[in-house]
Formats: sequence, structure tokens, C-alpha cells
Amino acid sequence: MDVLEARERFSRLREQDGPVDPSELDDIWAALTTVRPEEILGEWKGGEFATGHPLNGALAKVDWYGKTFAAVDDVQPLMCRDAKGELYSNRELGKGEASLWTVEFRGETTATMVYDGQPVLDHFKRVDGTTLMGIMNAKGVPPEGPFYYFFLERVTGAPQARSGEDS
Repeated sequence: MDVLEARERFSRLREQDGPVDPSELDDIWAALTTVRPEEILGEWKGGEFATGHPLNGALAKVDWYGKTFAAVDDVQPLMCRDAKGELYSNRELGKGEASLWTVEFRGETTATMVYDGQPVLDHFKRVDGTTLMGIMNAKGVPPEGPFYYFFLERVTGAPQARSGEDS
């Protein structure tokens, strides 16, 4: 599969109602290009693929909005909305915040978000100029998964988020 076909399949699966086969997402991932941490700085709105992973639906319960990569060493991985609809960094759920690193995953080196307080890594690849595909990996997960698959859309003109857990 080439990158153009991968983008088309990604878009179709993103809009799909119902379950998505993780092996199809793996095929798409393999065709996408890697990114460097500096290329993904900014604010991103997130969503997930319904693969049957135990985390599916869990982030919606905390009103997860997305991620903010302020700098490679200043990442808010769990931007959520409080009862008033304002964005905040959910440090309690994330057990701190995170940073961006360049890490090898599946034989390729790509931007990876490393959580500060838990053994969780989010690997990223570029779908297009404003979209990233992510695969969450964690200590104890075998090489074949199960992985949590998600996507991020770059936000332009977003309101400034406050930092903290006081929602």
C-alpha cells in the first residue's frame, strides 16, 4: 500500500461506524511517514478507532479533548474539558505530563510521547499536513498488541489551555 491509499483508507476508517480491524490500521501505519518531535509541536484534537481495545470509550468519559505539545519537554497528553467546557491538563489521570522523544517502534524511528509517571508511549506518524495517527504502547504489551489506535488533528486558533487538575 502506498501513502495515498493509506490516507484514503485512514479517512474511511476514521468515519466508520462500528468496529475497526486493528490489522487494517497496522497496514495503514506501515505506509505512513515518520515524524520528528519538533514537527508536531502545537495543539491537537484527538479521537480513537473502535478496535475493541480496553481503553476504547474510556477517554470520552473524562471528556478528553486532545494533546498539547508546547515543547519537546513540555507536553500535556490528556487535555480534557471541565464542567464549564474549559480545557485543562488532566495530570491526575496521566500521572503527570509527558515529553517527546525520537524512539524506534516497529523498525522505524518516529516521534514518541513518553508519559512522565507511567510506562506508556504514544508513537506518531503523519497522515497528512494536519493529521497524525497514533499507537499507544505500554510496558507489558507484547509486540503484536493489543494496541490503542488513535488520531490527532492539528488545531489552529485554539484558546489557551490552563494547566492543572483543579476542575
